[in-house]
Amino acid sequence: MDALIDMGRPKAIELAVLIDRGHKELPIRADFVGKNVPTAHKEIIDVTLKESDEEDEVIISEIAED
Repeated sequence: MDALIDMGRPKAIELAVLIDRGHKELPIRADFVGKNVPTAHKEIIDVTLKESDEEDEVIISEIAED
């Protein structure tokens, strides 16, 4: 947001996300959501896209603990 404001004061800022995990740490929410995917805090989501990764895929995996 700082980078946007550095370019001038916008009338509005809209946020679009492919995946919304539902974890809110800031008072910000996406205006446009591709898919809601509830996850635990110990899970991560990896997204691959056909244009750069040869296939469209969403993988949910658990963070490895030491």
